[in-house]
This record gives sequence, C-alpha cells and structure tokens, in this order.
Amino acid sequence: MAESLRDQLLKSGLVKEVHEEKRKSAPPSRPGSGGSVSGQPYAGNRPKHGKPQGGRPGQGGKPQGSGNPHGKGGRPQQGGKAAQAPRKDGEIDLAKAYAIRAQKEATERKQAEAQAAEQARLRKERKRKVEELLKGKALNLADADQVRHFPYGDKIRRVYVDAKQLAALNAGELGVVQQGGRYLVVEKTVIEELRGIAPEFIALLVDPNAVNESDDGVPDDLMW
Repeated sequence: MAESLRDQLLKSGLVKEVHEEKRKSAPPSRPGSGGSVSGQPYAGNRPKHGKPQGGRPGQGGKPQGSGNPHGKGGRPQQGGKAAQAPRKDGEIDLAKAYAIRAQKEATERKQAEAQAAEQARLRKERKRKVEELLKGKALNLADADQVRHFPYGDKIRRVYVDAKQLAALNAGELGVVQQGGRYLVVEKTVIEELRGIAPEFIALLVDPNAVNESDDGVPDDLMW
C-alpha cells in the first residue's frame, strides 16, 4: 500500500516544522487557565503594586485617619489661636489693674472737685448773707481817737473808737466783726446773729462774766 501523504511528510520532517510555527504564532493563554507565555508561569496571583493609602509610593505617606491631632507644626488647633496658659491663683492682668486704678483715681478726682466746688459755693453764700446782715449796721466813727487792740487770726488787730464805745466793747455790749479787711463795730445782737451764719467773721466780743486777765496778767482791754 502506498504511504499516505501525512506519513511521507513526517518522515521528511516538514510536519514538525509546521507545528513549531503554529505554536510560536499562537496567542498567550488567558488568566486563570493555568497556561504560560513563552514558557513562563502566569503571575496573576501576585500582589499588585499600587499607591499605598494615605501617601505616594516611596515617600513614606501617612495612612489616612492617623493625622496629627495638633495640626500643623504640632500646635493645638483652637479656632486659629494658640491656647493661652492658665493664670495662677491671685494673678491679676496688668492692663486690667492699670484700668482699675485709673478709674479709681478719676472717681476720687471728681469727688474732690465736687467737694471743692461745694465749699466754694457755701463760702460765697455765707459772704452774701454776711454782707446783707452788716449792711448799715456799722457804728464806726470818723473822729474816733482811741484804739482798742484784740487778737484775731493769730495777730494783734486794732479798731478806732471813742470813749463811750470803748466802755461798751469792754462790757460786751458792742463787738467787732471783720468784713473785707475792715473791722466794724456793731451791736451785740448783730454779733449773735452773725454767729449762726459765719462765726469766723466775729473778731471781738467780750464776755463780762469771764476772767478779764490773760495768763501773763495783762488785761485784754488794755489801751496801748
């Protein structure tokens, strides 16, 4: 029997070469089929090399969810402002202390000014009343030729009177008041009324029941 064409080709080595060409030109096997490409096993089960979570590969990226609780620079984040250290017990803010002292000084200054203004008003009122009281009450004489000395304001003062007025002064029936640098002789009733308004203006009023001599034995009504 004549040999078949296939047997003849196998003997001649042509069939083997054809098989080799087909194998080389065949597509690679699909993943999971257990096949291989160019004699190498399929690497479908190897771990994928992607970007690690929380950072770039190779740059030590921080994993998400583990950020610094203090924010940038290690500072605590509290509304954009750094937390202030708590004050110690008894410590007072210097600016607040200055403000309190300034307010206290301003209050005291206003009180002092108000008191001074009130005192000035009272002095002015007393002066007005004294002027009204003494108006037309002075008994000074233009031709008086006798001098009556008396202490007033830590100094020895004097007023000119006549003999009759001198006796009345020493008896406590007349008195002397100071007004505008002048010394006026007035009745005792005027002196008593002035005592209730402005006693500081009374310069002389003799008490007839008191001792007339001073400690040094010199009478208060001595003419000199």
